[in-house]
Amino acid sequence: MAETTTLCVRQLACDIGGKRILDDINLDLPTGRVSALLGPNGAGKTTLMRLLAGLDTPSAGAVRLAGQCVGRMEPAVRARRIAWVPQHIPSGIPLTVREFVMLGRVPYLGAFSRPRVEDKSAVADALGTVELDDYADKRLDQLSGGERQRAAIARALAQQAPVLLLDEPTNHLDLRHQHRLQQLLLELSRQGRTVVQVLHDLALAASYADHVALLEQGRLVVAGAPEQVLTPERLLAVYRWPVRLQRNGNDWQVNAALAQAQKPAALAAGA
Repeated sequence: MAETTTLCVRQLACDIGGKRILDDINLDLPTGRVSALLGPNGAGKTTLMRLLAGLDTPSAGAVRLAGQCVGRMEPAVRARRIAWVPQHIPSGIPLTVREFVMLGRVPYLGAFSRPRVEDKSAVADALGTVELDDYADKRLDQLSGGERQRAAIARALAQQAPVLLLDEPTNHLDLRHQHRLQQLLLELSRQGRTVVQVLHDLALAASYADHVALLEQGRLVVAGAPEQVLTPERLLAVYRWPVRLQRNGNDWQVNAALAQAQKPAALAAGA
């Protein structure tokens, strides 16, 4: 079956505070695949993700989902089609984990409707998937940062949208849950979901993503399969550091050529 594209970015630009953060981004994010947005700090990854989610308005260009402009969709319609997981979930939200995850069902219920059997089932399934069953009646402010992140992922899963966007979802997760999450995203993509995530971990991206996009200073450098994009020459040019990805069985590991890198001035001076 020919691969289709649900999310298309065309000539996208974004200005914030008079500064151009993204410029002339053209990118196709394939259906039924895990895509990773990569690049150093300040490359524009989070800004691009917020535009993909329809949370911000571009200065130029558009994001289209199956031909429709994401920014022009009614919020409830967009929420049934795109689920969003931000980097940070505030600890002071006065809800239990179950109540928080139930927010993912609001696009189907409306703000004041009572949850139906299918809504409660979707929430229970999502909590089980992220291993928070035993935390369902705890308040969010009783959870660790990693547990709150898993609750945010559960909320997005309960939303049951065909597109799942995650901004640095592994930041607060321990090693086991990082890999469990990536395995889950792969499984969801094989079921037909379009998954896009921001990652800093190049090894995770190489191991689990089908498609990667490399950004630098607000511009798209290249997009494609990880083995084609994440070459030592390109990583050196973008990250300003000699980096090599090497396969170890089914996994990848990052080797930074420290001996070839220039030492910080303070260390070189013996400080």
